[in-house]
Amino acid sequence: MSELLSVLLPALTLAFCAGAAVTFVVGFPRAVRQSRARAAREAAERAARRAPAPARSPAPRSEPAAAPPPVVTAEPAAPAAVAPTPPPALRPAPEPVPEPAPAPAPEPRRAPDWLGGLRKSRGALAGRIDALLRGRAELDAGALEEVEAVLFGADIGVRTAEQLLEAARAAGSPGEVRPALERAALEMLDAVPQPAIDVASSPHVVLVVGVNGSGKTTSIGKLAARWRAEGKAVVLAAGDTYRAAAIDQLAVWAERTGADLVRGEPGGDPAAVAFDAVKHARAEGADVVVVDTAGRLQTDQGLMDELAKVARVIRKEMPDAPHETLLVVDGNTGQNAIRQAQEFSRAVPLTGIVLTKLDGTAKGGVVLGIAQEVSLPVRYVGIGEGVDDLYDFVAADFVRALFTPEG
Repeated sequence: MSELLSVLLPALTLAFCAGAAVTFVVGFPRAVRQSRARAAREAAERAARRAPAPARSPAPRSEPAAAPPPVVTAEPAAPAAVAPTPPPALRPAPEPVPEPAPAPAPEPRRAPDWLGGLRKSRGALAGRIDALLRGRAELDAGALEEVEAVLFGADIGVRTAEQLLEAARAAGSPGEVRPALERAALEMLDAVPQPAIDVASSPHVVLVVGVNGSGKTTSIGKLAARWRAEGKAVVLAAGDTYRAAAIDQLAVWAERTGADLVRGEPGGDPAAVAFDAVKHARAEGADVVVVDTAGRLQTDQGLMDELAKVARVIRKEMPDAPHETLLVVDGNTGQNAIRQAQEFSRAVPLTGIVLTKLDGTAKGGVVLGIAQEVSLPVRYVGIGEGVDDLYDFVAADFVRALFTPEG
């Protein structure tokens, strides 16, 4: 066995060596080629890394397909977040709101010129009495008779003249006669209540009556101007339906003063016009309604009955109206003014007198007769032709001017 191995081992070794040599001869060139190719690739890669990359135009990209909308399960909406209110110290100060400018106060009315307005009346009364008594040492019967003649000729009414004469007789001397007459006249006027006309009720209804030519429509226009100047809303009722000129005249006053005008057809029912005016005033929130009426003689019973109807119809719309019923009297009528006041008061309850044209008459002393014999206050007096020349009657100023002689 050992001998066999000794024979075979050299042979196997020789065969192995021969195979390895063949493998080397055949495989060595291939290995060389592969080694060279690998070295070339590695050199190319190193060169590429060192060189800058060439700019490449971006390839157009197609828009990705829209993904299907996700399915959302509705849940209750969360309450909106509310900004916390800052503490008072951190809040911005509010912008100051300017206060509205106050309405301008109405200008004070001009005081009447009592001395100038009563120039003719005081000349006929105080002036004549002073002339009679000037230079007399005693107040004898002859002096008193002359004073009596002046008083009864002043057209102030018999009853009033008698009361003033009693005051003159009680005077101690001629120089005391005029002051005594002044005191007696003021007592007559003060004895008649004269409450102020208050237009606070809304609307305040004023019914105006009088004879033809007394200045009734003009007085209404001046009253409207007066109340409009005080900021009152005024409605004028053209109740003198018998004269188209009277309606037109009142329309001019309404336009001039900014008052509303309610009118009817010429010849229509004056009570219906008055009713519509009060109804309009209540609907519009007006402050004052002034109702004109047709001029009429106090002896015309039919017209006086119609006047009473106007007052009744006004009360159907406003039960406590009219609040004032003013009789307009021309100062030139003298004692006839007393008769007018008596007759008109039988048709409608009068509350006062408007005495017009006082500056153009010598019979202004009739104011005393109206107070003494009819117990009606004089509300307004007309002294002058201007729109503002209708003044409140002030008894003390009137009497002082009436008994002040020229001088």
